[in-house]
Parts: sequence; C-alpha cells; structure tokens
Amino acid sequence: MSNAQLTAVIVVLLLLVGLAQCLGYIFMKLGQPKVVGEILAGIVLGPALLGRLPFFEHLMGTARHNNHILSFVYWLGLLLLMFVSGAEVQQLFGKGERRTVSWLVIVGTGIPFALGLVFGPHLIRPSLAGPHGNRISLIIILAVGVAVTSVPVVSKIFADLKILDTRFARLILGVAVLEDIVLWLALAIATSIAAKSHLHPWQMGLHLLVTVAYFALGLTVVPRAIKLMNKSRWNVLAQHSPTGYAIAVLLAYCAVAGALDVNLVFAAFLAGFALVDQSHRIFDDSLDAISKVSFAFFIPVYFAIVGLKLDLIRGVSLPMMAIFIVGTCVVKMLSVGLAGRLAGFRGLDLVNLGITTNARGGPGIVLASVAFDAGIISSKFYTTLVVAAVLTSQLAGAWLDYVLRKGWPLLKSDVAAEAGDVTTPSDQAAGPDVVHDETDVVSSGLEGQHAPGS
Repeated sequence: MSNAQLTAVIVVLLLLVGLAQCLGYIFMKLGQPKVVGEILAGIVLGPALLGRLPFFEHLMGTARHNNHILSFVYWLGLLLLMFVSGAEVQQLFGKGERRTVSWLVIVGTGIPFALGLVFGPHLIRPSLAGPHGNRISLIIILAVGVAVTSVPVVSKIFADLKILDTRFARLILGVAVLEDIVLWLALAIATSIAAKSHLHPWQMGLHLLVTVAYFALGLTVVPRAIKLMNKSRWNVLAQHSPTGYAIAVLLAYCAVAGALDVNLVFAAFLAGFALVDQSHRIFDDSLDAISKVSFAFFIPVYFAIVGLKLDLIRGVSLPMMAIFIVGTCVVKMLSVGLAGRLAGFRGLDLVNLGITTNARGGPGIVLASVAFDAGIISSKFYTTLVVAAVLTSQLAGAWLDYVLRKGWPLLKSDVAAEAGDVTTPSDQAAGPDVVHDETDVVSSGLEGQHAPGS
C-alpha cells in the first residue's frame, strides 16, 4: 500500500469517527438515540450526499480500493459491540419479576416470532433475497426482525430518563435479555443455513447442529469453565493484565468459532457473556476500559459504515419499508399488549410496555448487517431493517419522555402498590403466599456506561 492510499484510508476513518461522534452528540442532546447520529454520519459521507462531490468521491474511491482495512475496522467494531453487549446481558440477570417477564417473553416475543415463521413463506418475495438468501433463511430473518428488542437502546433511554431503578425498567430489560439470547441463536441458524445452502441435507444438518451446540455450550458449560480459569492461581495473564486476558478470551472464542465455521458475531457475544462473574469482579475495570475505547472509535465507525452501506438511491423501496414497519410494529405491540393483560396490567401500562419493547435499536441494525453481509437479504430489505430499527428506537424514547413530562406513571399498579392499596399484578398472579422478590437486576454501574448501539 502506498503512502497516498494509506493517507486516504486514515482520512476516511477520521471523517467517519469525527462526524459520527459529533452527530451522535447532537442527537443525544435532542433526546434521540446516539446511534441515529452515527448512522447519519455514514449517510452524509456516502454517495447520496457528500459522496457526490469530486473530492469526497475521489477520497472514498481510493479508500475502497483498500477496502480490507475499512472492512477490518467495521468487523472489529461489530465484534466489540457484541462483546460488550454480551457482558451487559450477563450483568442484567436477576431473580425479580420472573412470572411477569415469562409472560412477556413467551407471549410478547413468541407470538411475533411464530407469526413470522408461519406467514413468512407467504410474505417473502424475490426482492427481499440477497445472492445467498434461501427460503428458510429469509423466513427466519423476517421472524427475528419482527420480534427483536434492543437491550442497549432501551437501557440507554432508561439511564437518560433516570428510570433505571424502576420496576418498569427491570421488566423491560429482563424481557429484552431473554429475547436477545433466543433471537441471536435464530440468526446464527439462519446464517448457517444460508452459508451451507449448496450442501447435501445431512451436511447442512451437521453444520446446523455444530452451530446450535456451540451456542448452547457457550451459554452453559463454557462460562463456568471460564470462571474457574479466572480464579486460578496459575492464570498469570488474568491477574497481571485483566484487559489483555479479556481480549484474549474474545479472540479465543472467535478463533474456535472460525474453525467450526460458526459466525464470529455470536462468538463475540458469548465471550462477553462468559467473562462477567458477579462473585469475582476483577474484570469490571477491564471491561469498562474496553467499552470506552470501543465506543470512542470502533463502534461509531461501525455504525457510520452501516450508514455508508445504505443505498438511498437504488436500495430503497418505500412500499416495502412502510408495510414492514407498520405491520411489524402492530404485531409486536398487540402481542406485548396481550402478554401484559395476561400478566395483570391494564390501560396505559400496556401502551408503555408495547412501545418500549418495540425498540429494535442496535440488535435490529446488527441483524440487518449480519444478514446483508451473509448475502441473505437484498440492499432494499437491509435499508428497511435499519430504518425500522432507528424509527422504533426514536418512538420509544420520545414516548417515554412524553409520559414522564405529563407526570403519568409508567406502571399504574406500582403507584397503587406504593400507596398500599393493592398488590402488583405479578404478586396477584403468584398468590398470597408468595413473597415478591424486588431484586434489582440492573447493575448500578450501567448508568455510567455507554450502552451498545445507543
């Protein structure tokens, strides 16, 4: 690579991270998710706007000739985002609100996902498919796109509105955590099927079995082994360089996944999930350091490149966008409303739960990125998924801000319970002999951290 080519790549990275941080800051001040500004940075620098000017066209063209560098930064940003997300998911697990969360997950997420699987064969069209997309993988992507909820975006919204310590926040985050684990597995299966669609059925089945086994072991057995290694006296790296050890765990997970031909995105998520140990918190500072560096450069560049990939000239289908966004929002919110009713909520409570769990944020964008890079979906469907993730996140933040400014309760049952009039819906459902556990599932450190995909 010549000096001129390297300079062009560095200038492009400077423009991407600089504009992403500036626009992200502006959107945060406007009460909007930071990720919207970061994606907008890529759109501004892309062919739809500044990319039309001769200087930027030449600069971006030179950088694209050395696309392997931009591609590496893009994928490293995505892997770090998933790594931090996995660690955050582990920190959010707790014992409170099990019955209510179960209703919201099984009904509120299960119905949209099931409807996507059932009606997907009748809804998918050739315009949705990418070069490697097949019928099964497209149906799974469609179902995940309907059901996904963003842990990072909603946690950031709650932190900004100072409601992280409320029961409403615990319910939503508990639901989103369980959703994401199940839906990441579904996405891993979709990419596995797409990558091996040319193989014989038994070969495809074997690859699918390896993917599911990797995911299952990464959630159960391997985290326990990692925790034992973390506490071992012979683990010199963990004791003297916890940050280096954390990065080594991430790379080891990805290396094993690559050898098994499993998507590295899910390996990074599982690595973050395995590393956090609530009883042995030596990695808290290391994860915080990795998070700060990631959100200072790699993750904003990742989201900016997501915006750069959006083809707003040829890759937009307004009818597809309108039908998908309206249809999926209606299905998701009605399903969560039904789940809320079964859990004992009424009225405004159902609206608040439905709109907030409909925020797709970072996971919705990662879904689009992974599916597009795997060749499962077309550029038009990719743009649709990204726009849907952005708009639903903005709607959730704006609605909760409006509710709080009006002085309305997020959950009316909590107001009554505080006044001593009635028990909460989950207590009523559980029976009079059950003592409700109000364990706070949100770690206090989350308020001071950047949230993935925020």
